[in-house]
Amino acid sequence: MAKSRPTLAEIAGEAGVSVSTVSKVINGHLDVAAETRRQVERLLEQHRYQQRRHRKRRPVGLIDLVFLDLGSPWAMEILTGVEEVAHDAGFGVVVSAVHDRKRSRPGRRWLDNIQDRRSDGVVLVLSELSPQQQDQLDALGIPVVLVDPVGDPARETPAVGAANWDGGLTATEHLIGLGHRRVAMLAGPPDVMCSRARVDGYRSAMRDAGLPVLDGYVTHGDFLAGTGKELTEVLLDLPEPPTAIFAGSDQMARGAYEVLYERGLRVPDDVSVVGFDDLPEARWATPPLTTVRQPLRDMAQMATRMLFDLVNGGEPETTRMELATRLVRRDSTAPPKE
Repeated sequence: MAKSRPTLAEIAGEAGVSVSTVSKVINGHLDVAAETRRQVERLLEQHRYQQRRHRKRRPVGLIDLVFLDLGSPWAMEILTGVEEVAHDAGFGVVVSAVHDRKRSRPGRRWLDNIQDRRSDGVVLVLSELSPQQQDQLDALGIPVVLVDPVGDPARETPAVGAANWDGGLTATEHLIGLGHRRVAMLAGPPDVMCSRARVDGYRSAMRDAGLPVLDGYVTHGDFLAGTGKELTEVLLDLPEPPTAIFAGSDQMARGAYEVLYERGLRVPDDVSVVGFDDLPEARWATPPLTTVRQPLRDMAQMATRMLFDLVNGGEPETTRMELATRLVRRDSTAPPKE
């Protein structure tokens, strides 16, 4: 007669822990010491509980969409793309924000909430998970797809982004082609992968043109208008202020517009400005903003389709997707007066 599978109480006794601790490990809770977790997981696998822990769940018709920050038109473009695909699939979307820009990852409360509602999957935007958080979601059978990941994600984690390096190169080449030699950049956070790629593209264009990047010409903010304004103030106070500014986001470009207006400088007569994103507001700026278009809605739709591939027990065709960017020329750039 085959030996029956031991109870959780028996496994707990063998591991020297409580039944509740074993239950926490099974359900992916984080409040278990790493060594204890490994010991319990080893016993669960030994006693063939592994399959039980990772069994395919019946979809509940709900996915989570997590932003680093919700207060921007950028987020609305992503939300629209995710919701369109989710709606067609008959799924609802729960939207939340990290709020802690320094950590770039959701907190403990979010993990508790997602476990309680047993979401079918997560689209994570411009943020990241700690290894422990990823382990918890894996244990719960909840797949994750990243949009514009902060760092280089694990190979098995699907991610969707834009051709940020090429966009940075194209924006800077456009300004150089107009005759600008003093081109500065308002960049996003230095630890965010898409921001670094845009800066690298900018530096490559300057280097290829034989132009120096002057001291203070690359400044880092948070992609928002407030830091765009503050950093433009710094640029204009340099001994050799730039004649052109490449902003790493349309919102930072908006901040640059405000400072230039306050100082009595005209765009593009005195200073040319290029943004990045091509948000709807870019075409209504005064003057309309020349910017690099990244297909935010397409990126969101692609990420959501990849997520549903995983939710349905399959695999996406690729775990890395990079969509093309292109320069949209409007009226905020012109040759320098000098």
